[in-house]
Amino acid sequence: MILKSAYRNRVRAMIASKKLSGLALGLALLAVIALAAAQFGNGSARAESVAPTAGGTAFTDEQKKALGDIIKDYLIKNPEIMFEVQNALDEKSQKEQDTKLKAFMASNAKTIYRSADAAVAGDPQGDVTVVEFFDYNCGYCKRGLPEVQKLINDDKKVRFVFKELPILAKGSEEAARVALAAKRQGKYWEFHQAMLGSKGQANEASALKVAESLGLDMDKIKTDMAGDSVKTELQNDLALAKQLGVNGTPHFLVGDKAIPGAPDDLHDQLEALVTGYRKTGCSMC
Repeated sequence: MILKSAYRNRVRAMIASKKLSGLALGLALLAVIALAAAQFGNGSARAESVAPTAGGTAFTDEQKKALGDIIKDYLIKNPEIMFEVQNALDEKSQKEQDTKLKAFMASNAKTIYRSADAAVAGDPQGDVTVVEFFDYNCGYCKRGLPEVQKLINDDKKVRFVFKELPILAKGSEEAARVALAAKRQGKYWEFHQAMLGSKGQANEASALKVAESLGLDMDKIKTDMAGDSVKTELQNDLALAKQLGVNGTPHFLVGDKAIPGAPDDLHDQLEALVTGYRKTGCSMC
């Protein structure tokens, strides 16, 4: 009784907050019809009252009302069924989404992991590639930087690819353009570390200041960051993130596995994935 009561309260809360989808509710009602028919089965006058008439193809208004009463009665007594249907629907949808994502990653592995013009740190010819989508204004990206640095410094065979995902502010896109311009002078990793390691808002002014501190050709930086090549590369990174369903930063990919965010054990998780794929082989990365 206590468990059923808890379910009932949870389902009511979900309905009130609109977390229970219309589709799940519809499926729940269909399930209730079957369960209600079984509950009010053979020999029940109430079940007989909602049975279609001989040769009929539709319920009468009176039968519809009786059926509605059965469904209402069953849902009131067993509201947990809607929660169970929602869970089953969510699980099914997640499995379908995961299957589609893995198929997309397999068919687009070169673009994700082995693009010729990718921004790379570590061994350019490394045996396992890690990809990170990030934003220079992302606090979690800043927090995860030491973990990324540790992996690259400790593992001399890992290949680390950076994908720009400037979604947090206008300044994020400005800094990303400077970063891609710095890449064209062979200084992407140096710029990336300095930019993420700096304090304050990331924008064009702060990014140009970092580029200048690294001794880069500033005239070329300004020309490249405004050029079509950088614009196209940035658009490609954004489009790829959308196709992969990446909508937050940081987001790490290794093979067909993902690590969203910057957990406290980020280095250990990345190291475990890299080590695992190194042993078994990775057709994607």
